[in-house]
Amino acid sequence: MVLAGAAVVAAAVLVSFAAVEWGDPPRSLLGRVLLRHSPYETDREVSPPSPPDAEHFLGTDPLGRDVLSRLLHGARVSLVVGVTAEMIALILGLGVGALAGYRGGRIDALLMRGADLLLAFPVPLLAMGAIAVFESPSLTLVFVVLGLMGWGGIARLVRGEVLSLREREFADAARALGAGTGRIAFRHLLPNALAPALVTATVGVAGNILTEAWLSFLGLGAQPPTPSWGGMIAEAQAYLTTRPWLCVYPGLALALTVGGFLILADGLRAALDPRRRGRTWTG
Repeated sequence: MVLAGAAVVAAAVLVSFAAVEWGDPPRSLLGRVLLRHSPYETDREVSPPSPPDAEHFLGTDPLGRDVLSRLLHGARVSLVVGVTAEMIALILGLGVGALAGYRGGRIDALLMRGADLLLAFPVPLLAMGAIAVFESPSLTLVFVVLGLMGWGGIARLVRGEVLSLREREFADAARALGAGTGRIAFRHLLPNALAPALVTATVGVAGNILTEAWLSFLGLGAQPPTPSWGGMIAEAQAYLTTRPWLCVYPGLALALTVGGFLILADGLRAALDPRRRGRTWTG
């Protein structure tokens, strides 16, 4: 299962890199090598939305654009938002959690109340409210907002690890050798608290991908004509009973990608668990 999840994630990453566009007119590696149609190209020879055929393997959308091309190019939007937002959240969570756990006192109380405030509200609703304030939503705004709102859980987890680690012998030895607060917290304690944070961050990527799809479905994420799985589902919802594949294909891609990240996170948790690493093989 872990290998299957890693394979799904690796496939999504490769497709997202191959979907990066360059040149004049801009075209991706997918469009130059694999696909017959651009994700923005309208086929005027079909009556959209058309069913799958030899020319369009997954059919065309309501505007006559190739569904397969848009589906593969939509992976780039999901991966960019999911990974970039989680990187922002991970950096903030590691810094805040390490500082709160090592210093304690008022600093700990202040930082953790901020984390509690973020955790008290659903992130998708907070993100929707924050993005709706701006006149023109964009992908940059989406991953910045998700990153700034997603560090609370990581900070809580890292704080708990640091609280435990700071009482260990190696931390006392570093203090005895004259190491400062910053060096002990970020050089000795934080690396030992990375394992659970990385597992949480992997789950967070899956959550960000779902949130981006939800925001795009509501018109607050990727803006047309940029292909996005959530946007594709929104465009196809009027044809759910007559052309169900228009919703099934992007929904299936979304479910597979999110499931791949969740399975990979479970594998990382098992691999990074010190109790499992300490076992000896007796088979």
